[in-house]
Amino acid sequence: MQSTAYHQLETLRENNVLALKEAKEAGQHVVGMYCLYSPAELIVAAEASPVMLCGTSQKPIPTAEQHLPRNLCPLIKSSYGFASTDTCPFFYFSDFIVAETTCDGKKKMYELMEELKPVHLLQLPQIQDKESALNYWLSELEHLKEKLEQTFEVTITDEKLHDAIELLNDERRSLKELQDTCRHKPAPISGMEMLTVLHNRGFALDKRATIQLVDQLTTELNERAEQGISPLAANAPRILLTGVPVGIGSDKVVRIIEESGGHVVCFESCGAYKKVEPVRQSDNPLRDIAECYLNIPCSCMSPNTHRYELVTKLADEFSVDGIIDLTWLACHTYNIESFSLRKHIQSAANIPFLQIETDYSESDSEQLKLRLEAFMELLANR
Repeated sequence: MQSTAYHQLETLRENNVLALKEAKEAGQHVVGMYCLYSPAELIVAAEASPVMLCGTSQKPIPTAEQHLPRNLCPLIKSSYGFASTDTCPFFYFSDFIVAETTCDGKKKMYELMEELKPVHLLQLPQIQDKESALNYWLSELEHLKEKLEQTFEVTITDEKLHDAIELLNDERRSLKELQDTCRHKPAPISGMEMLTVLHNRGFALDKRATIQLVDQLTTELNERAEQGISPLAANAPRILLTGVPVGIGSDKVVRIIEESGGHVVCFESCGAYKKVEPVRQSDNPLRDIAECYLNIPCSCMSPNTHRYELVTKLADEFSVDGIIDLTWLACHTYNIESFSLRKHIQSAANIPFLQIETDYSESDSEQLKLRLEAFMELLANR
C-alpha cells in the first residue's frame, strides 16, 4: 500500500525496539501485557508504558513444548516460547507482566513464566451480568493499583486515572474509525494490511503519536474509498473474521482467505472490535475501568451473549457475505462456543458460517485452501 502513514505503522514494531531500549535506559518503566483484560489505564496512570508481548509466531513453539504439552493452544505455547528463549524484546524490557486467568492453560503457564519474570495475575470472574462479579473484579484492579504504586513508587490518583481514560478512549476511537473505513464497498484496505496495523500498534510506546498516525491513515483510506480504490476485486466476498486473537505470524487464515478471492473487511477479535468500547466516566474512575473491561465479550465468559450481539451487529454494519469463526487447536472455550454462535447467526441473520480449527503451523495450508476456496465459491454464487 502506497502510504507514508501505513509504512510507518508497518514498521512500528521493529522501530519501537530501539525506542524501548532508549526509554528504559532513561528510566522509563514498562509493563508487559498479553490480553485485552489487562487494564492499560492503570499502567498509564502509574506513569509507565503498557506494551503488548510476543505470542503470534510458530518459531518458539518447539522450545516451549519442552515444558508445555503439545496438545495446547499455540498462542499459549508461542507466548511462553518467546519468554523462555528471551527472543521478545518487549518481554525482556518489561519490569513485570500483568497476566489474567482467561483459561486454564494460560493461568498454569503463567506459573512457569513467573520463574522468568515477575507476574501479577488478575483473577478474572467468568460472568459479566452480576454485581458481585463486578465488585470482585474491582477488588482485583485495586490490588493491581497497589502493585503498580509499590513497584514504581508513585501514587495513582483519580485525576491520573481520568487522564489515562481520556487517552485510552481516544486510542479506541481512532481504532474504531480506522476499521470503520472497511464499511465502504469496496473496502479501501486489505484484511492483511489492516491486521498489520492492528497488530503493530500494540507495540508502540508513544500512544499519542500512534493515534495521530492511525488517524492520518484513516483519512487517506476514506479518500481512497471515495475514489472507489481497493486492493482486492470489487466483487470479492466480504468476510467477517471472528474468534481467537490473530496477529502477524498467526495470520495464515487471513492470507489464504484473500488468496482464495475473499476480502476480510472486519475483525471481531481482541485486537480489533472487541477493543473499541470506551470507558464511561463517572466520579469513580477505577470502577468505570473495571466495568468496561469486565464487559469484553470473550469466550471465557459464561454466558457470552455480548459476543453474539457484537458479531450480528458487525455483520450488518459491514454488509458481510460470510462469517468465518477461527479457533486455535485446544482452545476449548471458543471451540465449544462456535456451535452456539453458528446457531445464533443462522437464526438472527442467515449468513453463511464456516468454522476453521487450526494452529500456527503451515502443515494444513493446502487443506485450508480447499475449504476456503469452496466457501468463497459458495458466497460468490449466492
